[in-house]
Amino acid sequence: MNNSVADTVLDIKKDLRASMNGVASAAMRSSADYRVNFGVELPRLHAIAKDYGKNHELAQALWKESVRECRILATLIQPVDSFDEEFADLWIESIHTVEIAQIASLNLFQHMKQASIKAFQWIATENEIKQVAGLCIISHLKRATELSERSLNELNDQLSALLEAQDTPISVRKLANNISIQINDNSDK
Repeated sequence: MNNSVADTVLDIKKDLRASMNGVASAAMRSSADYRVNFGVELPRLHAIAKDYGKNHELAQALWKESVRECRILATLIQPVDSFDEEFADLWIESIHTVEIAQIASLNLFQHMKQASIKAFQWIATENEIKQVAGLCIISHLKRATELSERSLNELNDQLSALLEAQDTPISVRKLANNISIQINDNSDK
């Protein structure tokens, strides 16, 4: 990381500290796995991200920080055209919270080339974070475009398996149930 990127990361962290919400930070600290958590709200993070624009090197540096807000900013700052499946696999392995999996899926993963392929791969794993990310990607893609009949059949099979399994984590079960309801509502129309 060159000095200008390192300096920018320090500037961002100073801005985050100044924007800190102590009550939110304390509440999140007890329930999430972050080394540091400033409790900064999403609208403020979007405003900070706009100040920096799209920047691959800065996003990668922010992602390496074990700070909730830096990770969220990385998903907003990372250009999609320089983010491929290899990066997605690296990032997903370092995600430890459902919140970051959902945010990364919304801001970045759903926009990758072959996002649906990656989503189905992650849903088929037994890793809660990957399943959450995969389901979020599919949910976002389903709203934006129609899934092919083959993809819809595969999704229904995977949703059924997740909902029938006794050991499916509650976060995955909720997402799978919501998507299943959306599919059934659309097929009734």
